[in-house]
Amino acid sequence: MRIDRRRFLRASAAGPWLAAGAGVPRIAGAATNDARPKTILMLGGTGFLGPHTVEAALRRGHEVTLFNRGRTRPGLFPDLEQLRGDRDNDLKALEGRRWDAVVDTSANIPRWVRSAAAVLGPNIGHYVYISSISAYASLTKPGTDESAPLAEIADPTVEQVDGETFGALKALSEKAAEEAMPGRVTVVRPGLIAGPDDPSDRFAYWPVRVARGGEVLAPGSAEDPVQLIDVRDLGEFLVTLIEGTTTGVFNALGPAGGLTMGRMLDACKEAAGSDATFTFVPARFLAEQGVSAWSDMPAWVPAEGDTAGFARVSNAKAIGVGLGFRPIVETARATLEWFEAQPEERRSRLRAGLAPGREAEVLAAWKARDEQG
Repeated sequence: MRIDRRRFLRASAAGPWLAAGAGVPRIAGAATNDARPKTILMLGGTGFLGPHTVEAALRRGHEVTLFNRGRTRPGLFPDLEQLRGDRDNDLKALEGRRWDAVVDTSANIPRWVRSAAAVLGPNIGHYVYISSISAYASLTKPGTDESAPLAEIADPTVEQVDGETFGALKALSEKAAEEAMPGRVTVVRPGLIAGPDDPSDRFAYWPVRVARGGEVLAPGSAEDPVQLIDVRDLGEFLVTLIEGTTTGVFNALGPAGGLTMGRMLDACKEAAGSDATFTFVPARFLAEQGVSAWSDMPAWVPAEGDTAGFARVSNAKAIGVGLGFRPIVETARATLEWFEAQPEERRSRLRAGLAPGREAEVLAAWKARDEQG
């Protein structure tokens, strides 16, 4: 089964200043022993990763301010300072303010990064920019680390974010951050982010489907690698980086010891307490049936050819500075509990994966082929 870069990035897309006391620029990967509470500005903060980062920061005694348009879940965090504005054209609320650190979860184009740097200027000590492993030029080889070449784009002024441009614009945004704030930037490159509040259902499909029980169509082999990170673990990691003023570039995905499709599905079954059974169907047959990796079969791509390295990205550097992982069964359980608490309209149609009827058709076709020899 082939999955071209355009399709993968399209799914992924639907899917950063010197402050008082900041001192000299930090060495990449270095940490300080400053244990005082930090003041943190969240650019965004009410979507998926943002709220879990805010909650982690509050639990650890930090002070958080949110800056956003007030359109996505405006009722969240009523006790926190909320600044209104627009990343695209209205940053007035940030003028003259000071924070120890800023977390930028929302910039997909370099102009937004440069605009934030121009306004916040010398009043921010540490900029944490959330990028993506899609920023790499290629993920064909297992073991890609933070030194690998980045994606490029013919016209760097393009601002339309789609499957063609998403990764390269993330790479340019990383560059813009470091150019504006040399030595004070942390770039975090997640892969698939999983857990409660995920608007994409790219992981949620599996615990929800497994909870229904019965025969489950599973892609490829039970030994195919899978990489993801629980949104709560990612939020905690961002706070850890801020607490240490740790700069540099980090791939944030896991778990530490590796994960396979089979173990992930078994964890979903344990979390749901279901009677599900799994029928693994080879990638080639799925392709013949028009079943797409990543979108129809979420969290998975074939571990071969052009996608051999998609789920084998190195996370050693991030683990070395504090990235940790909860058991995958906890991620599955929390995701399922969150999904089951959503309104019926939200639960009625998963935003990723195969519809039940289509899944049954593919399973029937696989069995018919098997019976025919």
